[in-house]
Amino acid sequence: MHMNYLMGIDNGGTFSKASIFDENGNQIAVASVPTETITPKPGYTERDMDELWEVNARAVREAIEKSGINPSDIQGVSFSGHGKGLYLVGEDGRPAYNGIISTDMRAWEYIEKWSEDGTKEKVYEKTFQEILACQPVALLAWLRDHEPQVLEKTKYIFSVKDYIRYKLTGEAFAEYTDFTGGNLVNMNTKEYDRELLALYGLEEIYDKLPPLMYSADVCGCITREVSEKTLLPAGIPAAAGMFDVDACGIASGLSDESQMCMIAGTWSINEYIAREPIVNGTVALNSMFCIPGYYLIEESSPTSAGNMEWFIRNLMGYEKAEAKAEGGSVYDITNEWVASVDPKESNVIFLPFLNGSNEDPLAKGTFIGLTGYHNKRHMLRAVYEGIVFSHLTHVNKLLRNREKPRSIRLSGGAANSDVWVQIFADVLQIPVDVIEDKELGAQGAAIAAGIAAGIYSDYQDGINKTVKITKTVYPRIEYKEIYEEKYRTYRSVIEALAPAWKCFRN
Repeated sequence: MHMNYLMGIDNGGTFSKASIFDENGNQIAVASVPTETITPKPGYTERDMDELWEVNARAVREAIEKSGINPSDIQGVSFSGHGKGLYLVGEDGRPAYNGIISTDMRAWEYIEKWSEDGTKEKVYEKTFQEILACQPVALLAWLRDHEPQVLEKTKYIFSVKDYIRYKLTGEAFAEYTDFTGGNLVNMNTKEYDRELLALYGLEEIYDKLPPLMYSADVCGCITREVSEKTLLPAGIPAAAGMFDVDACGIASGLSDESQMCMIAGTWSINEYIAREPIVNGTVALNSMFCIPGYYLIEESSPTSAGNMEWFIRNLMGYEKAEAKAEGGSVYDITNEWVASVDPKESNVIFLPFLNGSNEDPLAKGTFIGLTGYHNKRHMLRAVYEGIVFSHLTHVNKLLRNREKPRSIRLSGGAANSDVWVQIFADVLQIPVDVIEDKELGAQGAAIAAGIAAGIYSDYQDGINKTVKITKTVYPRIEYKEIYEEKYRTYRSVIEALAPAWKCFRN
């Protein structure tokens, strides 16, 4: 039987990845190439857009070469990428500025100003979301005031994946999941809105916003020149693609209102979809989901498994080297350590705020409750638990607007640890479905590519054929009260430290 293949290209904050999947969702090959982050000043995070394109072209070519398949069997390509940030292209088709990543904080003063002068409320009525410093609108306002010549020469305003698609096809489009998540679209009319742009003082960018497309819409085809560079077949369709949170949701099987998903990677991402946005103020972010007719209801913060990577890097150098020498993995040691400490035995609390917080913008990571009795095992147990508690904070906000789900689908680094998944189930007291370990952002993009290429009739068909739950882990009722008490302690530590964070401004 002849097999069709699809490619998903995923650009996060630090890596560009290209993955090839067969039509049944099996990952055939993946190539991952790091991207250089440029930090010209504190709080600025940029990347060279020419280099970014070269890195993407290299990842695509490497994945195809690695796969051993005939490139002509690839039927379509699509994209997933970090949300927010800003990628500008000039009249000459060249980058108009460095690409700006979603961790950039240079525009923070605009958020304060818009909050104080009432802009925030007026914007919310049209976009159903708060304004963030890393969103295109804040960054564009910053450029207007600090680098006006950049906006003058800009022809197109893109998100990261729109820019890569433009390089592959030569055609300029924007896409709903990213642009509604970037505060650029009126969610009532599903269109650009001059009045909305005027609220930010950005009327002049109206003509620089490319036409809006849905995630599975065809946005041009691979050009002959790109085909020679990447091995992708010339003429195959490139679907619009989506914000990586949507892509991971789709690749986890998120297709109706009953489900909930968590991604435990660098970011703690917690999400579900609904027919109506949540506009009661309990949820910070509403955007259009990749399935037309649904909204993505999302609670997220950079408080997840990235904190454990810091612990391993700084406190487990010896164990890491030892594991490597023995041909094992440091994660075998971390899981064994955490399993060896009973949650009742250790009351150390860790706040997973090393990279940011979902409590207070100035909050920092910390261990509380250490005594001479405790060692690295107790500290690591606290790291696993603290990360789960941060997810729980987000999930509780989401549950104020809906029923408890029958189960929650978990992906990301933490999903590879049985010990950790059990802690998630015990803390949430909800069964946890673990999704097959593969590049989920790229898989979600590949499903959109499959719809555009006519391989799947719609998202549900794509999900039915490609999404596999590897196991379900059930909560243990005997741990319910232990973790409830621990979570209360975690909350009280956060509240007690609130006045102290101002001292850590620098």
